[in-house]
Amino acid sequence: MRTATIGQRVKIIKQKFMHSLGLPFRELLPEQLFEEALSAEGITYRERLFSPMVTVWAFLSQLLDQDNTCANAVSRIIAWLASEGQPLPSPDPSAYCQARQRLPEGLLRRLLCTVGDQLQAQVSDPQRWRGHRVLLVDGSTTLLPDTPENQAVYPQHPNQTPGCGFPLARFVALFSLHSGAVHDVQIGSWHTHELTLARPLYVHLQPGDVLMGDSLFCTYAEVALLQGEGVEGVFHMHGARTVDFRRGQKLGKDDHLVEWCKPRSCPHGMAPEQFAQLPEHLRMREVRYPVSQKGFRPKKITLATTFLDPVAYPKEQLAALFARRWEAALDLRCIKTTLGMERLTTPTPEMARKELIAHLLAYNLIRAVMWQAGEQCGVDPLRLSLQDSLRHLRHFLPELAHAPPRKRQRLYALLLFTIARKVVPKRTNRNEPRVRKRRPKPFPLMKKPRQILRRKLAA
Repeated sequence: MRTATIGQRVKIIKQKFMHSLGLPFRELLPEQLFEEALSAEGITYRERLFSPMVTVWAFLSQLLDQDNTCANAVSRIIAWLASEGQPLPSPDPSAYCQARQRLPEGLLRRLLCTVGDQLQAQVSDPQRWRGHRVLLVDGSTTLLPDTPENQAVYPQHPNQTPGCGFPLARFVALFSLHSGAVHDVQIGSWHTHELTLARPLYVHLQPGDVLMGDSLFCTYAEVALLQGEGVEGVFHMHGARTVDFRRGQKLGKDDHLVEWCKPRSCPHGMAPEQFAQLPEHLRMREVRYPVSQKGFRPKKITLATTFLDPVAYPKEQLAALFARRWEAALDLRCIKTTLGMERLTTPTPEMARKELIAHLLAYNLIRAVMWQAGEQCGVDPLRLSLQDSLRHLRHFLPELAHAPPRKRQRLYALLLFTIARKVVPKRTNRNEPRVRKRRPKPFPLMKKPRQILRRKLAA
């Protein structure tokens, strides 16, 4: 009898989540996908209220809510069960927190990659760049709660006094230029090199893809690795490499073909056996173009690319393509500020990694709503506001959860229409000073551990 009661309550919670979080969520994260992911991870579980699927959906709704506490997620489930006359679980969130801890990291990562691939599959050939799938790689950092477990795996920066700083984790994500979705992410400590984190992401690249990145990725080893897999590259030129347009095969003004020579020493983070297999020379194309902005001196940007044909890939088109690389940095900023990923909340490294992956999964699901809104209303989905989309979604969720089927369809169509009405203007070569107008409160910075300061106050 108890098993039947739990099964009925789980069914009600699943229906509520599916109804409230919208059609793209149901299409991208159906129950069958969960079962396949669980089977692939070799996970078996006994029937309980917080099953893996319910826990993941509660985790996502928690991150999408302004009150993103575990207690609020449990309170939402209690309200849904109460509306259906079902037995209510305890309001203590410990059972839900334990269910989150039981979630395998591999399950969340598999769901993240699957949703990213499904969004990319919706991109048509005309929406691609000259028939190529373009992906962006970029990295950032996030703060973790100051616990001994987090400090052991993700130590704080050495310029901070012990006990006065926060654990710092570095992550590198692979974005789609066309859909804005995240395909995968790698996480490490702050002193882990971004190239070390980026290389495992290359398994998601396919022959004919284009990878764009900043000057950090413009190395001989990275280009050789990508070319070995049939992947093209467009990178900002590394400052340590000398560029002389008087040499090489001239293709036009500030446009030539040159030959890069293999470095003598193996780069950090690459196995010597892998380095030995790299070719001795690479044929590369280097281009330079000016960037003008009102109120600033003109500057020139130099690119290194594996697109050697100046007719099929003119310099102007490469420059226009690379100008969109900034979208990856903007996406990371939106994820960290809009979704609250600048500071994670979980006290252990394992849960911190799960929370970061869950944030990116929630971001992908929002991108799915934005994509459907753009396609339905004839607007470029990448020009829609992520912050406004999340705001509208939050306000529509309670209405969608309790509306009957016909009204729910109408509300969801109105949600998409509302999201598509806010188009972000193009801001070419935008440059803003990194300053703050709001003054902080006049409290001194903590330069000693809190327990020492408390003893001084008590003395």
